[in-house]
Parts: sequence; structure tokens; C-alpha cells
Amino acid sequence: MLVLAHISDLHLDGTERATERAERVRDRLWELPGPVDALLVTGDIADHGAESEYEEAARILGLRDRGAPFPVLTCPGNHDSRAPYRKALLGEPAGDGPVNSVRVFDGAAVLMCDSSVPGSDEGELDEETYAWIEGTLDELDGLPALLAFHHPPVALHHPLPDAYRLRRPSALAALLERRSEVAGIITGHAHTPAATTFGGLPLVVGPGVTWTLRLPWEGEGAADREAPPGFAFHVLDDEGRLTSHFRVAV
Repeated sequence: MLVLAHISDLHLDGTERATERAERVRDRLWELPGPVDALLVTGDIADHGAESEYEEAARILGLRDRGAPFPVLTCPGNHDSRAPYRKALLGEPAGDGPVNSVRVFDGAAVLMCDSSVPGSDEGELDEETYAWIEGTLDELDGLPALLAFHHPPVALHHPLPDAYRLRRPSALAALLERRSEVAGIITGHAHTPAATTFGGLPLVVGPGVTWTLRLPWEGEGAADREAPPGFAFHVLDDEGRLTSHFRVAV
């Protein structure tokens, strides 16, 4: 059984408000009585893509001093910038290509995929990333896997995230049809916890840390900045079933 914590959309911008909300969720997760297998951070870690924002994220998430009690896995969102992301968050040489990574656990794997499109708020898994996914799944030789990236590939019934969702969802659907080892998809971007399906698989959207999306029937304005930051737990059991639980950090 694989147990994952999940946060998204920290939008760290150097303000006290953004820092406090990210640290509040971090402290809640770091103080869990029992550790999870990993923390997934599905993009929009920085608000402006500045090196200083990623340096703060690395500090908060324990990526520099290895202060996290479990692995922290990240992928970029539309507010992120690949070169400073690599340099200041990951401590890697700066580069402009997609930032993809895989973590293999006992009995399952998580592929953190880059759906960012430089210069655009829309998302896309480019041909390099699709080739990387296929090659990685081949190497995993049938091991159950979860795909995690920023942009949901389906409508969530709010005009803001729906205007900037994943391009070419048919390409992703075709991959899922070929790859039966994929057990589910985990995304962020929408700032609202949501659960649906895509390609016959569970699709789970994590809540936002910085603010919560107010849906059209919930009142005026899109951003509820007073709602507490949210996070999720995902469980991939030994039967390949993905179950998600949502929490807030008060």
C-alpha cells in the first residue's frame, strides 16, 4: 500500500501571508503521528518563477537540509519557470526542457510530469514528456504507477481553471488506453479539491494552499482567500484502487 500526501499551488511570492500558509500545511504534515511514503507538490510552487521564491520553497519543504521526514516530489505549474526551478529548488543545472522525474516505491511508482508551457497558462504534455512517460513505464515493467502533473485534462465547471486546462487530452487518453499499469492521475491548478474520472481512471485534483476557488454557485468572486489551506492524502492499495481523503490546516 502506498500512502501519499499532496499539496498544490503554494504561489510563494515573498509575502508573509503566502509563507505562513505554506508553513502551516508543512507543519501539519511534518507532525503526522505516522509518516506517509512521500509528499507530492503539483506545481505553482512559485508565484512569479523567481529564484528567491524557489529558495524559500526549498527551505519550507526541507529540500536543502533534508529536513523532510519523507521524500518530497515536485513538478512545475504554469506560474513556475523551469530554469530557476531547477537551479534554486532542485539544486540542478538550469535548463529549459521539461522537468520530469520518477520515484519508485515498494510495489508502485509515481511519475511527476511537467505540463507547463513556457509563456502560457495553458498546460500540455509535450512529445518529449510523452516519450519519457512511455519509456519510464517500460522500464518499470508493469509496476503500478500514478501520473502527477499540474493541469487537469477535464472541465471542472468553473470558467477560470477550465480556460487553462491541459491541451490535447486525447493524446493522454490514448496513452492510458495503451498503458494498463497506470492506476490514476493526480493534478493541481484549480485551487479546489475535486474527484472525477479520465480515460476510465480516477482523476483527483488537489486543493490549493494559497486560496480556494469559489465555484459559481457559491457566490461572487473566484478566490476565497479566507478559506484555510488544503491538502490531501491518496492511498493506492494492493488491489490498485486509488482512494483520496481531503483535509484543511486550521
